[in-house]
Amino acid sequence: MTEENKQPLEEKIPETEEAPQSQPEGEKAAKGKKKKGGVTFTREQAEQMELAARQLETTKDQFARLAAEYDNYRKRTAKEKETLYQDAKADTIREFLAVYDNLERAAAAPGGEDDPHKKGLEMIFTQYKELLKKLGVAEIEAQGQPFDPERHEAVMHVDDENLGENEVAQVFQAGFILGDRVIRHAVVQVAN
Repeated sequence: MTEENKQPLEEKIPETEEAPQSQPEGEKAAKGKKKKGGVTFTREQAEQMELAARQLETTKDQFARLAAEYDNYRKRTAKEKETLYQDAKADTIREFLAVYDNLERAAAAPGGEDDPHKKGLEMIFTQYKELLKKLGVAEIEAQGQPFDPERHEAVMHVDDENLGENEVAQVFQAGFILGDRVIRHAVVQVAN
C-alpha cells in the first residue's frame, strides 16, 4: 500500500475544501482553485458552474419567449373569435334587412288609419326596429346630411337650389351600422 492509502480517512482533505489560510494567493491560483462566496472551487468546478449558469439563463430566456408567444396567441385568437362573431352577426342581420324594407313599405302604404291590419303591421314594424336596436344595429341618418361615401351610396344626382352642395336630397333605401361597421350603405339621391 502507498503512504496515501495508509492515512486515516479523516485526515484526507478533499479538493473542494478550503486550503489552509497560510498559503499565499499565488499558490492557490497555481493549484487551479478559485474562491467564491467563502468556498473554494477547482477551476473545473467553476467552469461547470458558469456553464450551468449560462444554460439556466438560456432556459429562462426560452421560457420568457414561450410565455410571451403564448400570450400573443391567446390575445390573437380572442380577437379572431370576436371578429368572427361580429362577421356572422352582421351577415345574419344583413339578410333580415330585406324584411325591414318590406315592412317599411307596407307601413308607409296609403290606407285607412283605422284599419286593424295596418295598425298590426305598424306594431310589427315597431317591434322589428326595437329588435334591431337591441342587437346594436342603428339606422344611418342620411336625409339632409352631407354625402359620406363611407356610409351612403349615391344612385342619382339632382340640381336643387334649396339644398347645399353634396347634400342628401332623398333616401331610397335605409342604411344600417353595427357599432362602427356599415352593414348596408344607404341608397340616396345627392343634390348639386
